[in-house]
Amino acid sequence: MKNVLVTGGAGFIGSNFIRQIIKNEKELRVYNYDALTYAGNLDSLADIAGDPRYQFIQGNICDPEQVASALREHQIDTIVHFAAESHVDRSILGPRQFIETNVMGTFTLLDAARQYWLTEQTFPKESVRFHHVSTDEVFGSLKPGEPAWTEETPYAPNSPYAASKAASDHLVRSYGHTYGLPFTITNCSNNYGPFQFPEKLIPVIILNALEGKPLPVYGDGQQVRDWLHVEDHCEAIHLVLTKGATGSTYNIGGENQPANLSIVETICDILDEIAPSPEHRPRRDLIQFVKDRPGHDRRYDMDTTKISGELGWRPRHTLQQGLLDTVHWYLSHPEWVASIRQKQEYKGWMDANYKSR
Repeated sequence: MKNVLVTGGAGFIGSNFIRQIIKNEKELRVYNYDALTYAGNLDSLADIAGDPRYQFIQGNICDPEQVASALREHQIDTIVHFAAESHVDRSILGPRQFIETNVMGTFTLLDAARQYWLTEQTFPKESVRFHHVSTDEVFGSLKPGEPAWTEETPYAPNSPYAASKAASDHLVRSYGHTYGLPFTITNCSNNYGPFQFPEKLIPVIILNALEGKPLPVYGDGQQVRDWLHVEDHCEAIHLVLTKGATGSTYNIGGENQPANLSIVETICDILDEIAPSPEHRPRRDLIQFVKDRPGHDRRYDMDTTKISGELGWRPRHTLQQGLLDTVHWYLSHPEWVASIRQKQEYKGWMDANYKSR
């Protein structure tokens, strides 16, 4: 890798990945390609904005001319594709944008890479890589007692978001099989950690609990997820890029499966300990069970045997320590949170999604 294009690099996982790879790969140039939609925030990369090895490019992955220009101008040999619409609730209310971004955007990137790398033979084939970041939600939902998903598990997506990511996974594989495009895919579990846009479960609970607001829990709160700290996720992607076998898929998970209600209660207990409030203690009293998400998957569980065995990766963060670190991060970054929460789009979405429940 010499010149890496990171799509969606102003988002939650992408910004953490850019920060990590800039730190660990001293010879790389990293280009952050992001449309700066509602979830993109360049403040998340303010600490490296002046690094000469980093450059921001505002662009849309659905625009063939913009993508092709970025690849050629910066002689991109590696694409790490994070850019995606990723919130299941948003996909239920407005699925079209998910199909356009996640399916057509991935297609546009793949076809530009095929033209630039393979048709024009710009680089030796063994020196290029298209890495696609996907989700465990493509596998559907597990019943109690069913074994964890492996890389061979058939796809069975249940939401428009999951279906759009499944489609993009299939497109990546098809470009590898049909055209010989060098690729890798990772399917990750639920991420959490610094810089997560505050519409997802963990930051919503942290921020509401700090302010004494209701803590919305969907249904009975017994939906089971595997929680992966974003720094562990980024380390795994780096390993796959540098040591993973071309044409391979790797599951990445946090090796834990608590119920959502347990996550909420743990955050309440952490805040009661490190940021006690006489008015709102115990914070568990703020929990409110609300109308469930339509078609809500019941249980996810990732088998990480392959990435552990082949590449020696294991998550460094325990869930308890990871949650504690995440709470501390949100407590110490009120300006970052405020800059997002004051935007009208964010306020409108939170009202539309939660007030109706």
